[in-house]
Amino acid sequence: MFYRSGTKNDFTTLLGIVGTLVVIGLLFIYSSSSIYAAQRFNSAHYFLKRQLIGVLLGFVGFFIARKVSQEFLYVWTPAFFFGSWFLTCLTLIPQLSSRIHGSSRWLSIAGFSFQPSELLKIAFIMYLARFLSKRKDKPFTFIAAYLPFLILTGLVAAILLAQPDFGLAVTLIATAVALLFITGFPLLHLTIVAGILITLAGALIYSQPYRLKRILIFLDPWKDPQGAGFQIIQSLIAIGSGSWWGSGISHSKQKFFYLPMQHTDFIFSIIAEETGFIGSTVIVILFLLLAYYGMKIACQLKSTFATLTTLGFTILITLQGIINFCVATGLLPTKGIGLPFISYGNSSLICFLCMIGIIGNFVEKTTQ
Repeated sequence: MFYRSGTKNDFTTLLGIVGTLVVIGLLFIYSSSSIYAAQRFNSAHYFLKRQLIGVLLGFVGFFIARKVSQEFLYVWTPAFFFGSWFLTCLTLIPQLSSRIHGSSRWLSIAGFSFQPSELLKIAFIMYLARFLSKRKDKPFTFIAAYLPFLILTGLVAAILLAQPDFGLAVTLIATAVALLFITGFPLLHLTIVAGILITLAGALIYSQPYRLKRILIFLDPWKDPQGAGFQIIQSLIAIGSGSWWGSGISHSKQKFFYLPMQHTDFIFSIIAEETGFIGSTVIVILFLLLAYYGMKIACQLKSTFATLTTLGFTILITLQGIINFCVATGLLPTKGIGLPFISYGNSSLICFLCMIGIIGNFVEKTTQ
């Protein structure tokens, strides 16, 4: 009984953390986007209203994901994976997709636009968790384990890189490798995978001039302060000007058309400017707590599939948060990855809340 109540309490705490992040996101989406929205759409609340729709749809998805049977999730995961992969492939058809910032990541059908790659996040992790749970207590051979993993990750990476979405491809593959390590995949095979991935990443960076330019600018953004280095320099100015306590909520100066993508990929910079080191630290602590409780819950679940899926979701959310922090602070090249639950983006928010709903589903089945 104590075990069951403890798991439920952990999930309640996790929900509180997620809810806090969502509320913080709404606050700073309005603060960071109001000037831009007022100029472009004649409404300072434009992005806030759209994000509120995402919150509503996200909680609908959360409750649906929480009520679907675990058996249904397990059986239909392959169909979900290949369906979301197919939808992501459709973004390569110009008539069906919207190209934004040089990437075709959005499907536009009947006036409705969404990112199918966000669904692919969920499906890929669940499919990998299903595959690894079926391999439980079986030897990891090349044909039965290593080759299927390479094919699976190859399918995902190929379509994401074709969009292109290099950042998401790296994040998902890193999550997959982490799950393999947790499940005891042979270190020799993991080393080979890491070597292959690093080689491919280097080749992909070198093959595309804009990626190579990002790396060079990352190393020294002041070489081109008015061009490629402008965004990261403005981000660092925003973070540095926040000092300890910040300039005050809604008092950012960088949102006045200095910092591009201030309500999406670089919203952390605005948070740091307005709330300072103290507010930034609170955000980081919330993500660390999310990681802690997510992993703690995963270790208490009954089925291997549920445990690995929960671990995968937790690792993905945490890793995406870490990458976003590092990009905003100039520790990584720009990746085009938002801050989970906080950055503007309905597709992302809905899918992250669905992940939390699936975790809640597993907790409910464990505590019955």
